[in-house]
Amino acid sequence: MKTTCNGRKVNLKDSFIDRVEKRMGKLDKFFSDDAEANVTVSVEKKFQRVEITVRDGGFVARAERSAEMMEEAFDAAADVLTKNIVKNRKKIAERLQRAMPEDMGFEQEEEENYHLIREKRFVVKPASVDEAILQMNMLGHSFYLFRDADSDEINAVYARNDGSYGVLIPER
Repeated sequence: MKTTCNGRKVNLKDSFIDRVEKRMGKLDKFFSDDAEANVTVSVEKKFQRVEITVRDGGFVARAERSAEMMEEAFDAAADVLTKNIVKNRKKIAERLQRAMPEDMGFEQEEEENYHLIREKRFVVKPASVDEAILQMNMLGHSFYLFRDADSDEINAVYARNDGSYGVLIPER
């Protein structure tokens, strides 16, 4: 797995980069050789936020944590990422179409089965991003699916934790 470390408003020490490469190297057995991990550290007031994103083909795994020190935030994010990967290892293996070893040196957890509670069908109406955000806020939802009026593609807007908004645009 290729690991990249980036710092936003912070310089990363060589010892931190070594720590990241060593810890992410332990996740190599879960992914193919083409997998890429991106670790981004950013400073937010008194806290440092670490985001870990692993991409392997079309599969994406992500974890994010904040702490006073970047090492603590990285360890917490790596723990969350590892726990989610171990918990869903069978689904990940099927998704990546490769067998994963059963004994990986991690605690075995019960695999979580997804329990679909509701299916909702609705007409996807053409709208601009601003109109979609307005509609989402009027409905009190955290996301809204719409057809972009300009491109005629299905997009989704969503409310971010920091109070801003994001838009998901599919690639062809």
